[in-house]
Amino acid sequence: MNRLSYRRIGARLPRLGLMAALLATAACTSVGPSTQRVAKAGESRSTSVQGIQVVHLDERMVLERPHVAKPDFATGLGYSQAVGETVGAGDVLTVNIWEAPPAVLFSSNPTLSSVDTSRATMLPEFIVGESGQISVPFAGMVPVTGRTLSEVERDITQRLRGKAHLPQVAVRLLRNQSANVSIVGEVNQSTRMPLTPKGERILDAIAAGGGTKAPAEKTALQISRDGQVYLMPMSAVIGDPRQNVILRAGDIVTALYQPYSFTALGSAGKSQELNFEATGITLAQAMGRIGGLQDGRADAKGVFLFRWEDPALVPDRRGDVTPGPDGRIPVIYRVDMRDPGTYFVMQKFLVQDKDVLYISTNPVAEAQRVFSLFASTVLPLVAIDNAINN
Repeated sequence: MNRLSYRRIGARLPRLGLMAALLATAACTSVGPSTQRVAKAGESRSTSVQGIQVVHLDERMVLERPHVAKPDFATGLGYSQAVGETVGAGDVLTVNIWEAPPAVLFSSNPTLSSVDTSRATMLPEFIVGESGQISVPFAGMVPVTGRTLSEVERDITQRLRGKAHLPQVAVRLLRNQSANVSIVGEVNQSTRMPLTPKGERILDAIAAGGGTKAPAEKTALQISRDGQVYLMPMSAVIGDPRQNVILRAGDIVTALYQPYSFTALGSAGKSQELNFEATGITLAQAMGRIGGLQDGRADAKGVFLFRWEDPALVPDRRGDVTPGPDGRIPVIYRVDMRDPGTYFVMQKFLVQDKDVLYISTNPVAEAQRVFSLFASTVLPLVAIDNAINN
């Protein structure tokens, strides 16, 4: 080989290095982990999350999967007594007082007939303040907060004896300001609903808010009580009268439109986050909503569902797996779309909120992509290099 040949080879080395770099970049570029890497995630120690369980989704797994009942309104909220006529701060009361004739204490004209003097004397409205007392003429400061209306009536009557002639007292709750529930969210009108001895229920609150904006099957009802939150599909509350429980003072009823979502990634027909209705959807429905597998790119045996799962639902998990602070463990459900039976299983397996559906790329499609990139970038460089050096 002469000196000119060595000089030509030396001039080509930088360009050959660029070609090699392009090929290496093309070979390493992917939309996500390969099927094999995900399938062996439970065995790998290099993943950032340890203790991953990989479970094959098949008929046996679905049948043997323990059923864990979610707390519903009837279980979580329980039975509540209807709100009685108990007076609270902010309530507005009316007090009527009768005297038997001849009335002398509350009558402004002692010469009236017995019929006239038997009429009730209506006192001005009383707003119950922070002190919890109201001032009744000739009866003094009467405590009312936490007492029933009948108790307040008996107290005022007792205080008036010896002052009024055979007094009779009637106390009524004009405006209930202390026992209310708030109705917010996807209702036609957010409002506060006063509670009465009738015992208002969850659907009464929704009706008080003018109904929901979305259909019942796409709406979830959330009840906040004593720092706890309970959630159920509205259609389930309508269909099961036991779930339409009596509300308590201070409850917050929130209507939520499609509160759940899952995310599709990889070689899916559509990579995006999708909301789904409160009644839930199956894995088969979720696959349909993302447009299925991406033609020519997806690996039919590389469909995976990533989920932080309740350990009770994974009985065959490894013994060395310790649940996280929230009590859940990382689980990957693997689906083989080449198996016809899988399509029946997918109709029984429900997607959960915040699930991630990942579809890996077919290795053959990845190789074709690398070759296409090689043909469109490297080969023209080779042709240009040959033209320059020949």
